[in-house]
Amino acid sequence: MKKKLTVLAAVFFAVTLACWFHSPSEFSQSERRQLAQFPEVTVEAVLSGQFASEFESYSLDQFPLRDQFRSLKAVTEYGVLQKKDNNNLYLKDGSISKILYPLSETSIGNATDRLRAVYEKYLSDSEGRIFVSVIPDKGYYLASDGGWPALDYDRLFELVASEMDYAAYVDLTGVLEASDYYKTDSHWRQEALADAAAALGDAMGIAGDLKKPEEMEVVTAAEDFRGVYYGQAALPLPGEPLRYVTWDGLEDCTAYNFETGETTGVYQLEKLEDRDPYDIFLGGACALMTVENPSAQAAGIDLELILFRDSFVSSMAPLLLPS
Repeated sequence: MKKKLTVLAAVFFAVTLACWFHSPSEFSQSERRQLAQFPEVTVEAVLSGQFASEFESYSLDQFPLRDQFRSLKAVTEYGVLQKKDNNNLYLKDGSISKILYPLSETSIGNATDRLRAVYEKYLSDSEGRIFVSVIPDKGYYLASDGGWPALDYDRLFELVASEMDYAAYVDLTGVLEASDYYKTDSHWRQEALADAAAALGDAMGIAGDLKKPEEMEVVTAAEDFRGVYYGQAALPLPGEPLRYVTWDGLEDCTAYNFETGETTGVYQLEKLEDRDPYDIFLGGACALMTVENPSAQAAGIDLELILFRDSFVSSMAPLLLPS
């Protein structure tokens, strides 16, 4: 018994030393977030309990071999305890998805109110046609037959269509499937979006100008892409290729970022080295950007498309550029 206690004390002492003397990291690439740093020691912070609270966060974030212990916990939760999810993430057919539940009708209302305000101020008196579509997350295709809680998607689509009655609703659910999304990420794969782009093109009357799959080349930007769910789930899953599509004339298209004042190409491959490699599509988040296609202008196509975009739409935009 004495030997066991001695070994336990030695392990505890070694871990304590490792905690105190290892160099703290500022950022977790696997979780894609800033890590807590050692808090400032002041009398006020100690007496108020703020120091203890911040020190606890620091200790958890900076624990030695933290990622390895997280992986061990995740594998135990799924493999040994047979739990259906871990930290609101679940694994089905080798793909990680997040439990999004329940539907917040208040959030939907806030979003549609903002869009209506923009429409009434800038677009209601224009001759432009307005379209709206909800991009389903991959849980739409994975959760229903696996027993996981899921959003009331029918209600979601109904709310968006009814609250944005000035816009024509485009349903994308029938032209997508679970395999069109990355297994370790929330995003869809651009090379799998030809049918979704065609659905949007049909609704907008521009399908004839879009490139067919056989007219596009699929290029691998990275062989070992591991998305945001990879780090959150902490499961030892393999990476996947991150690909983009190109076509004759795309290299002449330009993207102007009003925040930075820079003009770049549609794809920014240097973003592969940043925190989120998916930012190769139009450079990631940006408040305002214009993209121009001189080939369309030369062909006599004089159309302008205004997109209210997120990262999903950033990867769809190049497929709509030919029109």
